[in-house]
Amino acid sequence: MKSSTLKSVLILVTGIFLNTSLSQSLDSKIQTLLNSTMAANPEAIGIMIHVEAPDYSLSFTGTAGSAEKGKSQPIDPLQPALIASNTKTVVAAAIVRLAEQKKLELDQVIEPLLKEETRSALGAKGYQLNSITVRQLLSHTSGIIDYVNNDYFDTVHNQPQKQWTRDEQIALAISVAASLGKLGNAYSYGGINYLLATEIIETLTDKPFWLAIRELLKFEELGIKQMWFHTLEKQPVKVLPLVHQYWGKRDWDSYDFNPSWDLFGGGGQASTTKDLALFFQHLFTGKIVQDSTLLKKMYTAVLPREQSAYCLGLRKINFHGHEAYYHGGFWGSDAMYLPELNMTIAAFTLMKDKRILNAELSKQILKLFLKKS
Repeated sequence: MKSSTLKSVLILVTGIFLNTSLSQSLDSKIQTLLNSTMAANPEAIGIMIHVEAPDYSLSFTGTAGSAEKGKSQPIDPLQPALIASNTKTVVAAAIVRLAEQKKLELDQVIEPLLKEETRSALGAKGYQLNSITVRQLLSHTSGIIDYVNNDYFDTVHNQPQKQWTRDEQIALAISVAASLGKLGNAYSYGGINYLLATEIIETLTDKPFWLAIRELLKFEELGIKQMWFHTLEKQPVKVLPLVHQYWGKRDWDSYDFNPSWDLFGGGGQASTTKDLALFFQHLFTGKIVQDSTLLKKMYTAVLPREQSAYCLGLRKINFHGHEAYYHGGFWGSDAMYLPELNMTIAAFTLMKDKRILNAELSKQILKLFLKKS
């Protein structure tokens, strides 16, 4: 073998060894962080995390704590959880994919894209559907008042097994709005925007939105197999039971509630930490939306920074000095992609009241990577 060839082989082998050693080192350090955080915060019940960092040869899932309060059974890393409003990023990506397919434009008005029943109800309330755009739905600047408020939480609390429908929640949003919100120039976060977005998906694809989303976002092709709309879709083959998720303030256990109260696009998906992280990673590296101009619109804010950091289905944030594309969910889930490191972190804390632990862990993980860079 020529010396130059031998040298190249040695460099390659050395690089593989160093990358493998690096990922193993990061694996153990992340797990140590998880264990120490859980030990210091037993009231969190359990913490789950996945770090996807292909440039560091790392794809690591870690857990600490229990899958259910008062039980000693540890969380299996492959157990899924309800991701609630993290679903909004998924829905927004599906809408952008429809734009990529030339089936809609982000700045077109929503009036012809909604069902006649919905158009009639919103119009009767005074909403000008020929002025509200798809982009305004996805950025929560539509002016449509949301139905999720304290009264709604009281209703869910008192009727935990109520089977909600999307139409019923849209009607509730119309009924609770004492006045119309500001159109276009004011941010007001609301699940109602995303219920309307899933209706638009159905109008344009002539399929149930959950099936259309799976196809638009290439879940099968990309190996995202344990991320689904809980109770709307068939549970994935061999998926493990959902972890229990808690809200201490109201003494809620996710298992005690019919998931239809947060199901139709504003929330509704269940996922493992790994599949949520893979979705973010694939999305922001162009494997789902290939049109870079359209993809950039997803992480471009629609209002001045002082008014809102919300873009289309996510927030662009400054995470300890580093740009990140982020969304969180009601039950204690968080996911963010850090373009500087080409890395995604998805974290779930089972007691939502302790959700701050996701950010604290992510900060410590970021420090580990910066030291290795």
